[in-house]
Amino acid sequence: MVPGFLSKNKHIILYGLSLAILLFLLKWLELRLMIINHALELYIGAIALLFTLLGIWLALRLSRPKVRTIVVEKEVLVQPNGNSFQLNEKELARLAISNRELEVLQLMAEGLSNQEIAARLFVSLSTIKTHTSRLFEKMDVKRRTQAVEMGKRLRIIP
Repeated sequence: MVPGFLSKNKHIILYGLSLAILLFLLKWLELRLMIINHALELYIGAIALLFTLLGIWLALRLSRPKVRTIVVEKEVLVQPNGNSFQLNEKELARLAISNRELEVLQLMAEGLSNQEIAARLFVSLSTIKTHTSRLFEKMDVKRRTQAVEMGKRLRIIP
């Protein structure tokens, strides 16, 4: 419990210790009659030094980037028979996905853009955009990656 307390409050302890040392130094100088002759200058200098150090520490603390590492664990589905893929007809019928929309989804899974899919299927770009938006509605997703991931999870695409 004590090491945790020290590590959490080490800045406070260091500041307290430095202030105690500063006070001891000022009292020692006062005993030597140095402060009597130059009291105002020494106090102003000590305060200026203290605020300068505090400013440097605060600037370093605030300008440090706050980087967090987030680990995401995701379940990977492995095909039971190696590479054999069996289309899940029930999910395909439940979602009411047409054959052309299934083709578009498969080409999306290959990583093709809308323009490349349109060229491959010999249709216009607006047709592909229509198929894509209808796929998104039927699968209740907002992005291509979500649609591909859901298609693989539901075993609609390999």
